[in-house]
Amino acid sequence: MKFKGIIFDLDGTLVNSLEDISDAMNTVLTDLNYPTHNYDTYQYFIGNGLRKLVARALPSSNNTEDEVEVCFENMLKTYDTNCVQKTKPYKEIAELIHDLDSKGIKLAVFSNKADELTKKVTEALFPNLFDAIAGLTTEELKKPNPFKAIEISKNWNLKPEEILFIGDSDVDIETALNAEMFPVGVTWGYRTEEELKASGAKVVINTPLELLEIL
Repeated sequence: MKFKGIIFDLDGTLVNSLEDISDAMNTVLTDLNYPTHNYDTYQYFIGNGLRKLVARALPSSNNTEDEVEVCFENMLKTYDTNCVQKTKPYKEIAELIHDLDSKGIKLAVFSNKADELTKKVTEALFPNLFDAIAGLTTEELKKPNPFKAIEISKNWNLKPEEILFIGDSDVDIETALNAEMFPVGVTWGYRTEEELKASGAKVVINTPLELLEIL
């Protein structure tokens, strides 16, 4: 088998977390009497980390660095309490992960969500199924920086070209290319097939079990 490891994005790839993330941010906005946003709008706020999402959600008239920082901390507290209230794996994802695990393929999660929250969501929904779980620890290491993806490959003793990198956004595809891994886009998340292909995805799949055909 050519590919021996797979690194998955989390939000929009493994799990649909749109409502929990949106609800948490809207709670922060409501407390400040700021306008809220619908789920369709939040779909395009997700992908560059929660701090960036906060900045995008705040009104332009109240978007100072200090305001973003305060709202970011409040959003984290709110989201931490409810991060798996509505969040669920996408259809076929659980079946896919168990199938890959049974084949002995190494599995990891690499997300721009805060590291603690990434681990909390992944372990709650996929207990003991991933060899590595990496979230955002510092802004400098945020995707599309490939550092953590390369670190995972080294810990696995695998070459980058032996690893699939799977995600639903241009950020994920760019990360895969930067890490010299095989980029696979998925259309059930927050971006379109056209956007994924334009970003450089070598393959775009429409259902999780299609991934088995690549392997």
